[in-house]
Amino acid sequence: MSEEITSQIERIKKKLILAKDIDKDFKVFGAESHEYILGETVNEDDILEFEKECILSLPESYKAFLLCIGNGGISYQNSAAGPSYGIYPLGKYINEFVYDNPENYLRNDCVLYPEMADQEWQELTKKIDENDDISDEEFDNELGKMFAGVLPIGSQGCSYYYGLVLNGKFKGHVVYIDVDRQKPFFPFESNFLDWYERWLDEITAENTEVDNDLFSYTLGGAINHILDVYKFADDKETKQQCLLGILKKKNVDSQTLDFLEKEYKLSENEIQKSLLQILTKFDYNRAYQYLLDFAEKDLLSVFKFVYWYAKNKSADWLQFIKTNIERINDEETFRFCTYLLKEMNIDYGSIIIPFTTHLNEEIRVTAYYSLGKLENKADYLDIFITGLNDKINRIVHTTLQALDGVKEEKLLKHYKNIAERFPVEQDYVLVNLNHRLKDYGLTNKTILTSDFGALPNKRGKKWYIFWK
Repeated sequence: MSEEITSQIERIKKKLILAKDIDKDFKVFGAESHEYILGETVNEDDILEFEKECILSLPESYKAFLLCIGNGGISYQNSAAGPSYGIYPLGKYINEFVYDNPENYLRNDCVLYPEMADQEWQELTKKIDENDDISDEEFDNELGKMFAGVLPIGSQGCSYYYGLVLNGKFKGHVVYIDVDRQKPFFPFESNFLDWYERWLDEITAENTEVDNDLFSYTLGGAINHILDVYKFADDKETKQQCLLGILKKKNVDSQTLDFLEKEYKLSENEIQKSLLQILTKFDYNRAYQYLLDFAEKDLLSVFKFVYWYAKNKSADWLQFIKTNIERINDEETFRFCTYLLKEMNIDYGSIIIPFTTHLNEEIRVTAYYSLGKLENKADYLDIFITGLNDKINRIVHTTLQALDGVKEEKLLKHYKNIAERFPVEQDYVLVNLNHRLKDYGLTNKTILTSDFGALPNKRGKKWYIFWK
């Protein structure tokens, strides 16, 4: 084992103790599960036995972790302390990516790499995604091609996992895997221990009173170290990872922000966007004019940044939204626009209404959902009636949900039309229809025989007759 790895192991051991001391209430995601506990280390024979059984060679950095830091623990699936729900015990849960005989695929060449193009990934998943009749055997074989040479080492929750590349140019890299087949993501670090140490630094690096020297090694460490790496990096990927490390900090001093602001003015494209995100998070007032300028080319990112980091300033963007409303033509930009509008505590109905007839189905869904969040939504009854008669089931479903709390006799004939249109349940339409009809003492069955010929009047006369 090299002197460099030995030194890193000692740092990691100190940081594990410090992390547990700092995060006493287990507020870090997954900490409540693993409690910063690791089991007993393995020995060389344990590793050799696993390697022999699977006919592979584990990366040195990962082996050093198992031999010198720990193996397994008390977390989910007996995982050791680590990112999210921790690190699996050696040789356990290796079938997370390929269900049958995963050993056959672990030894195969890994086809994943950091700059994999979307189209290449789509080709790799095509046989599964486009073949509903694929057999179990073929399905597993395709998974084996996708995730060959990748060892599952931990769970992030839901369908997300951590994997370790076992061979090829990127051997030793950690890769983030979604078993629902979104394209894998490679973090910055080139080996397991660097990745693991960054996780600890993101928890502990703010506490530099203990030992400043502990926090000068990874991009989760001290800001001065990250800035030094940024300044001397000659590739965009490293710069982006540096900026991500700064973004994760709880606080950034004004001197650092001064430097990042200068960099923003000199940068372009994705680097400039990342710099703007940092400025917005840590100094909205400083970022405001840059946000306005950047919105000319990227509305979505600006809406996201304001909502994520300065939602209490949403009202600053009302006039901008009104002026630029015709530029919003995709569902995600519209969705974040509605988030900002909701934060303003105003009647934004007139802004939303044009989108209820948009050609994009997702935009129409979001429009009706957003109208349903207004306190005065009953003022927009005619708009909701249009939604109740939409040809798309999901929009009918959403409109019914949006009308929660609105009891108007004008709606009854449209509810009856829905009951006639949907004799059986489709896309949860009848479930939501019955929620609305409950206020009238009706169901999707009884409304079919109801007569709404006699409507209410202001003098208190009988307002409708339920049954013929």
